[in-house]
Amino acid sequence: MKPLVKICGMRDRQNLAAVAALEPDLLGLIFYKHSPRFVGSDFQLSDVLPSAKRVGVFVNETVETIEALRTQHQLRWIQLHGQESLAMVQEGYRLGWSMIKAFSIDEEFDFASTLEFAPFCKYFLFDTKGAHPGGNGRAFDWALLKNYTGNVPFLLSGGLAVSALNALKVVHHNMLAGFDFNSGVELAPGIKSIELVGTVINELKNRP
Repeated sequence: MKPLVKICGMRDRQNLAAVAALEPDLLGLIFYKHSPRFVGSDFQLSDVLPSAKRVGVFVNETVETIEALRTQHQLRWIQLHGQESLAMVQEGYRLGWSMIKAFSIDEEFDFASTLEFAPFCKYFLFDTKGAHPGGNGRAFDWALLKNYTGNVPFLLSGGLAVSALNALKVVHHNMLAGFDFNSGVELAPGIKSIELVGTVINELKNRP
């Protein structure tokens, strides 16, 4: 099975349309106000990209706000990238959210802490622990993935760039579903390089 490719952190309408034309599997839109890639208060998505690929990224947001934005922007996926509680995830599940729950990984991370979220999430996302909830621009030690023995497929994130493509092609785990790119394919925060995104998609879709 070919890996999923998620391109995250876009907000410019023209850039979104150009990235969408390259047909990544998922497109992330950040609704976290403290992110340099925050979509903004007046963000309008319209028909720039297929609703099936729209991922709304939230950090410690209220259920009510997420649900309102999910409806407004026809978000197919909800990515929770903070310290959201199990109770909140359960409420999102009750509301019919298709969820991607992110976890910040370092040498001290206990992968067993993901287990309670497993019944309610379609995917997990393993990102690098750093000063910010996401977008820290560096990779964690992928050898740590061997400690994940759960049954929820995961996306690998954290400083992924074109320079890492050869290494990514030999990362193997039976629950690895795909890869999440953000700052590593940018011209500026929120503006993706069409050339770099195209390279990522072409290379990973031909992954052995």
